[in-house]
Amino acid sequence: MTLEKKPPKISRNWIKLFQIIWILIILLLILSAGCQTASLAGTATPEALFIPPTADPVLAYYAGSPEIPLPTRQANCVNQLRFLEDLTIPDGTEVHPGERITKRWLIKNEGSCNWDQSYSMQLISGLALGAAKIQQLYPASQNAKAILEIGFTAPDNTGRYNSWWQAFDANSQRFGDPVYLEISVVDE
Repeated sequence: MTLEKKPPKISRNWIKLFQIIWILIILLLILSAGCQTASLAGTATPEALFIPPTADPVLAYYAGSPEIPLPTRQANCVNQLRFLEDLTIPDGTEVHPGERITKRWLIKNEGSCNWDQSYSMQLISGLALGAAKIQQLYPASQNAKAILEIGFTAPDNTGRYNSWWQAFDANSQRFGDPVYLEISVVDE
């Protein structure tokens, strides 16, 4: 009489667990291959080629890489910047003396020119409030929406203050809607 060895009995729970692990491994391999393909292929949509007009690298992710080539200058194009809305610091916002504030405006390049590094935002009225009087206007293609950001410091004295800014082209010609910051500095 020979004893037959029976294979060990594996419970259904172990089999299901084994199947789930294999499915997860296959999914991870598929997803990682897809991510590598996407990062190698890059993005070619017009939205991905837009870089917002801001020096803040945190906002640069909003539209693409700073390594994207600058737009080329077109002959006889028309410049137009349209103010769309205040994104931060509504008009008349109360702030404390010396407080650092960041003002953001949503704007749109409604002209036929693409903005390159020769375009700027410049103080045209009011106080600079600690900001440089000339801010670079980052590249933006025609019809692109953008976030314009300038950092300010509230004055030490209480009162109402404003700072008006407008876009300038490479020939120092101002264009488009001006944008502004209006704050009230109050005692703490």
